[in-house]
Order: sequence, then C-alpha cells, then structure tokens
Amino acid sequence: MEWIRRDKKQFELEHGCIFCKRGGQEDDLIVGRGSHVYLMLNASPYNMAHLLVVPYAHCASTEDLDADTLLDLMQTSNKAMSCLRKLYQPAAFNVGANIGAEAGASIPDHFHLHIVPRWPGETGFITAIGDTRVIPDTLENTGRELREIWHGQ
Repeated sequence: MEWIRRDKKQFELEHGCIFCKRGGQEDDLIVGRGSHVYLMLNASPYNMAHLLVVPYAHCASTEDLDADTLLDLMQTSNKAMSCLRKLYQPAAFNVGANIGAEAGASIPDHFHLHIVPRWPGETGFITAIGDTRVIPDTLENTGRELREIWHGQ
C-alpha cells in the first residue's frame, strides 16, 4: 500500500526513475535485454509471471519512441510470450500499457508494456472476497526459469 499511495512525483525526485536505474543494472527481476528495451518481472505482479517490457529511453508514451525502439518493444514482447508459453502454458495474455497517471500508470513518466499471462479459473473466491491474489511461484524461481528459456532461444 505504501508503494501505491506514494506521491509519485516526489518519489521520483527523491529516488530517480526506477526503470532508468534498473536499465543499467542486473538483478533477479531482469529476464533479458534487447538493444532498446529490457524485460523484467513486475515486482508487484497482478498475476504469476507478470512481465514488463521497458525501453531504456525515459519517456512517458510510445509517441516519443523511435522506430527501432518500437520494433524491439514488439519483438521482445513476442519472445517473452513465447518463453511464458514454454514455461507455464498460459491460455491467454493481457498485453497493454497505462499511459499517464490518470490511466493507472504507477510510474507515469517512463512508458512500459505489461504482459500478464492468464489461465482458466485463475480467479475465484480468494480474489473476489479476500482482496488477495494467489501466485503459486516465487519471483526468484520464475525469474530463474524464464532467464534459462530466454537465453536458450
């Protein structure tokens, strides 16, 4: 809740852009890298294996990305979905972006694309009445297994 309710502008002023910082470092959330974007696990996932495709360029919208970055964004997204299919066999995906704070972007000044794998029956009474998500694997394990597939392709 602290992360969700934080003053986003003040947080970025004090700490800098977390996507820009992460773009130049390796950690357990990073799955793979392209020329213009990188792929990472969402630290606050909506669902198991929720991924983010993040441009290295700090900009708020796809309108500000050049053609090479847009191409890398989509190719990386496709490779990410392929890796997720091999590892977890999801039935479907939600792929999208929240552009702007009013659209729900928690980091509105740095565009990123969400890839959320979906399975039949994944939501039920826990999500409906318990305000809780059930995620059956750890971020560390998911990251390790996805990196193995990513680098094996």
